[in-house]
Amino acid sequence: MGSIALKVDVDTLRGTLEGVPRLQQLFEELQIKATFLFSLGPDHTGWALKRIFKPGFLKKVSRTSVVEHYGLKTLSYGVLLPAPDIGIKGKSVLQSIQQAGFEVGIHTWDHVVWQDQVLDEDAQWTKAQMQKAYERFQEIFGIAPRTHGAAGWQMNQFALEQLDLWGMPYSSDGRAPLNLVPYRCQFQCGPSSHIQYPTTLPTFDELLGVNGMNGDDAVNHLLALTANNPNDQVFTLHAELEGQKLLPYFTKLLQGWISQGHACIDMQHLHQSWLATGQTKHLITLPLQFGTIPNRSGELLIMHFDQNQSMSYK
Repeated sequence: MGSIALKVDVDTLRGTLEGVPRLQQLFEELQIKATFLFSLGPDHTGWALKRIFKPGFLKKVSRTSVVEHYGLKTLSYGVLLPAPDIGIKGKSVLQSIQQAGFEVGIHTWDHVVWQDQVLDEDAQWTKAQMQKAYERFQEIFGIAPRTHGAAGWQMNQFALEQLDLWGMPYSSDGRAPLNLVPYRCQFQCGPSSHIQYPTTLPTFDELLGVNGMNGDDAVNHLLALTANNPNDQVFTLHAELEGQKLLPYFTKLLQGWISQGHACIDMQHLHQSWLATGQTKHLITLPLQFGTIPNRSGELLIMHFDQNQSMSYK
């Protein structure tokens, strides 16, 4: 059976302090690996309320119980309360993840700012945001980051080019239909040197509440997608969701994947497995494509989208 690479997006201080340790404990109990991608700067979660007028945002909020998962304190950061610095206040947790042998990488500097602005920003703004995260990562972990996973799967050309300038060998910044097909990005100077491994499976927050789907239904839906499926997949989870209220359902999902014969691995081992086959020498190169997917707001970096394929969860 194919492998399922687990990518943990950590967006907030609460997710860092509460969700990350719980996920670490679960992964260690099940003896599986995952990549933790950290937000390293200020937590401006409260600023996300500006998205109220964006298509699909209110619908998503009503389906996924944002207040229940994030808490009123977190939703007040940047509005009623000062924005805490995640990299400073959560430093010991971040370092404990690295010390426990888990792969760590960059998610973003300021999650809300990146997600709301990156598509319209220039090279100077983009590089400044990314460089802050890069330098903070080095301060915390003492090494240069090897991988990246964009906040909200939102990037621009300058951000993707920066990954090459940093010398990152692989990243997971976009979305794609079921069954992993890694690719290189098309730049003016030619294909990117880094390889993109897009998220291929729907996330919990894209499934919950759709046609009345509850936690168990979401688990069953995901297991149906991977049953008797020999292909590699990438699954993105969130420390604020699967690391907290959704932890029991995520535990069932992991146990189900293990029972199906899938190896749950981190992005590093996924990349190494593709290198070992020699297939990375002949990857497709794709121009930047942006679009929407069901049950998630915003324009995302996508490899391909077909309403009749697996990214339709209706």
